[in-house]
Amino acid sequence: MDKMDLPQLANRIRQHVVNMVYKAKSGHMGGALGITDVLTYLYFKELKIDPKRGDWSERDRFVLSPGHVVPGLYAVLAERGFFPVAELDTLRANNSRLKGHTFRNLDIGVETTGGSLGQGFSLALGMAMNAKIKDLDYRTYCIISDGELNEGQIWEGLMFGYKHELDNLCVILDRNHIQLSDQTEIIMPTEPIVDKLKAFNWQVLEIDGHDFGQIGFALSKSKIIKGRPTIIIANVTAGRGVSFMENNSAWHGKAPNDVEFKLAIQELKIYE
Repeated sequence: MDKMDLPQLANRIRQHVVNMVYKAKSGHMGGALGITDVLTYLYFKELKIDPKRGDWSERDRFVLSPGHVVPGLYAVLAERGFFPVAELDTLRANNSRLKGHTFRNLDIGVETTGGSLGQGFSLALGMAMNAKIKDLDYRTYCIISDGELNEGQIWEGLMFGYKHELDNLCVILDRNHIQLSDQTEIIMPTEPIVDKLKAFNWQVLEIDGHDFGQIGFALSKSKIIKGRPTIIIANVTAGRGVSFMENNSAWHGKAPNDVEFKLAIQELKIYE
């Protein structure tokens, strides 16, 4: 896929997200819309994967630690060919494979089951450590949310990653400044986040998480440095692409009504 096609694909994925949550009448849209560009680049340009072999032993591992933003992941997986796009309409339905939070199912490309925030990061550390111990060449990628920085488990994991020199691990911090009830800096201030992460001896890169060129450059750089893991701070806008959802914590876990749904799809179609 040419980089010029990525914005158009990401826009289609955002429309899937809005449609899925609207039809389910439940789900988390704001964060999913914000991280869509990063997910799109990962699955269409970066990850070593095979949609026809979800359990391929040599695949790169991807962990979505904030499992509630899984509508974005499902939409990307469907577009990538792991399962039919039509199945997206079954989000959160009885007996659907598309649960409201991540649920491990390699047949559809979901690597891990979600738990309390912070646990996905620990799983990713274990996957990267496994590759080191067994001398395997897959890489592990993990998205964590800035709300997860409230959890002590994240900071313990940062120490573990540096101690074990996990240079086969790339963590992407979904920095949208939004969590369930308000702005992250109001709930639990984390700044200066760059300085804090560098103090844990990780390679720290900061990018515009909606710029595909910057996303690609940072991911490439993460593979060059040896002896320590990388964390990419992806500055993104929650609710990206829908004006009344952008930077609005009310849309963290809210489904649109009929009018809001039509307005959101109309706005996203403008960018087609």
